[in-house]
Amino acid sequence: MRSCLLVFALASIVTCYGCGRLNAGTKADSTAASESRVTRKESASVPARVDFPSQIKPILEAKCQPCHFSGGKVYAKMPFDRPETIKSLGTKLFTRIKDENERRLIRDFLAQE
Repeated sequence: MRSCLLVFALASIVTCYGCGRLNAGTKADSTAASESRVTRKESASVPARVDFPSQIKPILEAKCQPCHFSGGKVYAKMPFDRPETIKSLGTKLFTRIKDENERRLIRDFLAQE
């Protein structure tokens, strides 16, 4: 009977008070779980990579065509269908692009390596 009481006493010590589950984790386990939550939160705040052909080029085609695309007047000097041209111009593109969401997307593209 004493052994039963001892087992019961030990079980109630390691039982989580509010939830009734056993608290089998160690401090190292809780630290690892906490770090994992931080890592997930940080990765959620990292913007996704901006794709030039599918995200940037359509904006430029809508605002800068026909002049800066094949057959246009200034295509030979400033071809907007090439990412390197856009990277070299940077935010100078914003003379024609007024929408803040489009500008943000272009800024994110320019910030990429």
